[in-house]
Amino acid sequence: MATAPTFHVVPGSAVKSAIEGNRSGVFAAVETAYRLHAAGRSVNPDSSFLRFPDSPSARIIGLPAHLGGAVQKSGIKWISSFPANRAGNLARASAVQIINDAATGYPIGCIEASLISATRTAASAALAAEHLSPTPFEGELAVIGTGVIARATAEWLLFRGWKFRSVRLYDIDRNEAARFKAWIRDEKGLAAEVHTNLEGALRGASLILFTTTALEPHLADETLLAHAPTVLHLSLRDLSVDVILAAQNIVDDIDHCLKANTSLHLAEQATGHRDFVAGTLVDILDQRLKSDFERPRIFSPFGLGVLDLAVSDFVLQAAISSNATLALSDFFSNSVRW
Repeated sequence: MATAPTFHVVPGSAVKSAIEGNRSGVFAAVETAYRLHAAGRSVNPDSSFLRFPDSPSARIIGLPAHLGGAVQKSGIKWISSFPANRAGNLARASAVQIINDAATGYPIGCIEASLISATRTAASAALAAEHLSPTPFEGELAVIGTGVIARATAEWLLFRGWKFRSVRLYDIDRNEAARFKAWIRDEKGLAAEVHTNLEGALRGASLILFTTTALEPHLADETLLAHAPTVLHLSLRDLSVDVILAAQNIVDDIDHCLKANTSLHLAEQATGHRDFVAGTLVDILDQRLKSDFERPRIFSPFGLGVLDLAVSDFVLQAAISSNATLALSDFFSNSVRW
């Protein structure tokens, strides 16, 4: 007679250990998820947004997903974003990931997922950066929006071997930028300059990272990117239609990216077509599409649930192997039919 699986709870400390103990494995899991998705061996429905009329900046999002291939897992990330938390020095985002066994449908794990969410975003950005840049692993970095995702992305870029001649920072919250400057100096040994305006931070930067909480475009002058940098547009809503149309646009998934008033969605509404999207990151990885070094190359990832699932599954297996989970063999009290 079949028995219900053990249910594992993985706390944040175990997640951190699993990720930091094998960043190469995590990086590979992200690329595998992209390739399975591009090959049609995934299910990645639209995210569900829970919004609050009295707090329009806050939201909770559910991202269901399934990965086939060698992964064979399903799951959902439940992630909240409450920007007002920062006033009390509480992280804006918090999350859990549920993982289900594909054969029985039973949940087999509940994982603290705020670090996983930041990690999959940052690792995917690093993957894109090295394949879209004319001279990867060198240059000048501009960071626009200097919060948790910016820090995580910088970590992954440095892990992958980038060596920056300079780091420029811009954030409407000067204290946030000052904290980032201190972190990258003290932890990474890099000097960074805080700029008082966006234009100063962007000018001449070869790799630009947008990780703001902007709800609508604030960069409208396409000439600021005329030097053809690689742009990691992780916050999705920073760039005006003119900036998008002047660039080569790479996405993780076209249908997912062109919705919810992202910059790409606004460009589609303005033009009535999607011709300005050159292709996906997997198109670049597989060399079906070549980077256009004469124009800015903008990577706009919507953030697919399959990435959360892939990294979470990697973390779960690592945590089980190191006995770092709370294992509950009797979690499912009513699993036997009779």
